[in-house]
Amino acid sequence: MRGLVILLLLWAVPGLTQERVPQSPAEISLTFAPLVREAAPAVVNIYASRVVQTRSPFQDDPIFGNFFRDFGQSRPRVQNSLGSGVILSEDGIVVSNYHVVGQATEIRVVLNDRREYQAAVLLGDEESDLAILRLEDARDMPHLELRDSDTVEVGELVLAIGNPFGVGQTVSSGIVSGLARSGTATGNARGYFIQTDAPINPGNSGGALIDVNGQLIGVNTSILTRSGGSNGIGFAIPSALVAQFVAQARAGNTVFERPWAGVSGQPVDAGLSESLGLSLPGGVVLSQLHPLSPLAAAGLEVGDVITAVDGQPVNTPPEMIYRMSVRGIGAEAEVTRLRRGVEETVTVAMIAPPEDPPRAEVTLGTRSVLPGLTVATVNPALQSEFDLPMSAEGVVVLDPGPYGARAGLRPGDILRAINGVPVEATGDIDPVLRRAAPRIQIEAQRGSRNVFLRFRV
Repeated sequence: MRGLVILLLLWAVPGLTQERVPQSPAEISLTFAPLVREAAPAVVNIYASRVVQTRSPFQDDPIFGNFFRDFGQSRPRVQNSLGSGVILSEDGIVVSNYHVVGQATEIRVVLNDRREYQAAVLLGDEESDLAILRLEDARDMPHLELRDSDTVEVGELVLAIGNPFGVGQTVSSGIVSGLARSGTATGNARGYFIQTDAPINPGNSGGALIDVNGQLIGVNTSILTRSGGSNGIGFAIPSALVAQFVAQARAGNTVFERPWAGVSGQPVDAGLSESLGLSLPGGVVLSQLHPLSPLAAAGLEVGDVITAVDGQPVNTPPEMIYRMSVRGIGAEAEVTRLRRGVEETVTVAMIAPPEDPPRAEVTLGTRSVLPGLTVATVNPALQSEFDLPMSAEGVVVLDPGPYGARAGLRPGDILRAINGVPVEATGDIDPVLRRAAPRIQIEAQRGSRNVFLRFRV
């Protein structure tokens, strides 16, 4: 009886009448059917295929390659993938996951009413696991409206709509289980996710996570599981980031451009908060700033704690980058910092990673020792592209070329020396290789490791 009284009191409080639990058998029998009828036509099935080359395991082996030259030669093979997507506009703009349509040579989109369209990728990003498609010759398409995902709260009722296991369009219900989940999703996706317990299974990828008003709050992307099935821990990419992808795709971008922070930092845990003199753990403490960083230009320093971006709290570096990505290049963000117990908000420009110094890209010719090898001077743009350390400098491999790949070079390797001769500029590569031939030793930095490659030409 006491619980019923509390519920009635909550119902009577102004402002709470729109969000309350069912209070009668009639309300418990309410159905999602009208909502599904409105939203389901905008959720599509996606069938993607791409041609891949099967490779012999001995193909690039320096010892056994010649012995097995004719064994298991490369053959083209069609690889198919199945997933879901969401129509976002009348003219046929569709959002899906990159792992569903990325690098696809043919994409077929099937609507709920069995209409079929060919589609092309306008913009894709493997790191965010998002892709924007356009349906060919599409008009007057059913579509979902985007809701600002920053207004989503834990506990809200949600529906997941997709095509699990290829059985056909399926709807599952649940709640928002958590927000600001970073570093927990599987695959290549990194950043910030909405967590839900609405069942998500293979084939749901790219499908819709909608609220009780039929608005899109996220794109389903992955689950945490040991068995391969849903365990009630699923992740969706927030609609705020989807909106930025759509804006860039409509602007003609084919690659997603995210603002460059030019900083490195770490979450402030309980131990770190005590050493920093903070009352509670939270935020991101800056450990390194690039000289060209926009945060440095705004006055931030090593040791500052970033607690919020545009008024939204951030507790990990991926959360901070997500907030900046939502703003987009060319905009400004209000960054709240804490320095020696004093909180201040500063305005930070959202910029692309600068090409400073110029990359001075060089590709070795056909008469070179390593023809096709492409190198460039390290700068912030290349640091972002290859996920290099902020302190990285020198010459980086963009494309090893056929002979460089056989020798063991990889994109992102930083060349340090050739036969003991330091590599300082892109123009040094060709003459140093010619003098070093025929026995060559390349010293390179690969991530945090130093590698030595020895070969004969």
